[in-house]
Amino acid sequence: MRKGKIDASLFLLGAILLALGGGVFVTVYALHADPIEGSLAGDRVINTLFVFEGNDKPLGTYVLMYYPGTRRAAIFDIPGEVGLILQKINRVDRIDTVYDPQRIATFENEIERLLGIDIGFTFVLDTSGLGKVVDLVEGVDIFIPSPVEIYSEAAPILFPSGITRLDGDKARTYVTYELPEENHEIVTFRRQRFFLGFIKRLGEQNEILKHEFITQFYQNLIKTGMNQRIRTRLFDEYAGIDMERVNIQSVGGNIREISGKTLLFPYYDGNLIKEIVRQTLGGLTRQSEGAFTDRVFTVEVLNGTATVGLAGRTAELIRGFGYDVISIGNADRSDYGETIIIDRSGNENMVKTFGNIIRCTNIRFEAAQSDNFEEINLQNLEYRSDFILIIGNDFKGRYVDG
Repeated sequence: MRKGKIDASLFLLGAILLALGGGVFVTVYALHADPIEGSLAGDRVINTLFVFEGNDKPLGTYVLMYYPGTRRAAIFDIPGEVGLILQKINRVDRIDTVYDPQRIATFENEIERLLGIDIGFTFVLDTSGLGKVVDLVEGVDIFIPSPVEIYSEAAPILFPSGITRLDGDKARTYVTYELPEENHEIVTFRRQRFFLGFIKRLGEQNEILKHEFITQFYQNLIKTGMNQRIRTRLFDEYAGIDMERVNIQSVGGNIREISGKTLLFPYYDGNLIKEIVRQTLGGLTRQSEGAFTDRVFTVEVLNGTATVGLAGRTAELIRGFGYDVISIGNADRSDYGETIIIDRSGNENMVKTFGNIIRCTNIRFEAAQSDNFEEINLQNLEYRSDFILIIGNDFKGRYVDG
């Protein structure tokens, strides 16, 4: 009898161990099969590479980092002219040299090395597919600071100022047009703002994109290693992002000419951008912000000097401190002697904090928004910036002199 009881106990123990082992196997397999669930279960940041493609080359390359635990996200813009020692070709060249529409993995690996992260998902849209997706989500809202009126032999390019909803055709034009006299930083900035609007709209229209017919059509427009189920699950997560708190940061560096090509070499041999990414990831996963305000203040940056590209470089600096630069451009003249900050927020402490970034104490306070409903321009109300920074000749690239 005793031997029988022992055999039964051993059998029961074996069955329990087998069940536990099977459960572990099923869990591990499920996490491996569904990388989204793996990221959520592992309490990790989800990193996704987005590429807007034109003529088989990137028009815009963005890495979206999202932490589900706090619903916070950050975006890094990877310029095509970033100069690196590329592993595949074993020489220094532009990062977009290794871009192949049929084999995105090599390009993705170089971006991982640049930022010091692992990219879990990739999402590529050419200009034709981009236009169709924009139409599927019924347009993308963009703030255009100044009207665009360009009359060419091919077709006119017309965009009104203020908040404008772009349909598919307009969206394609918006991300592809470049003017001969236009600063490259302004082109880059325009595409960044479109990407923000595009991601926001995908989140707003996420449920529409789940309809069976639309889902199949939508899936055929993108180049991705994600199947339909994983893509839907991913955008279920991204739909929760608070886009009003998301900034885009660009990889900064020094411009050099190498073998007839213009290359942007990241600062400090690429160590600075890796450190910025680490700090950004720490901010995304931080549960409490202590005494810091939860609001992101918005800034317009205007170049009041003759130095080309100064507004774009300064905007990059300001974004690094967590401010949302909603527009860059030229001031009404190019001979400002002193840098000026115009405060519209009505928060004296916050504008002084903003001024401390560049050591600017020349602050002017604009009158509060009119209470007269008829005087309010509703089209531009939502995008009225908190601060306007007019760069003067006393600004030396990092601080105001004196």
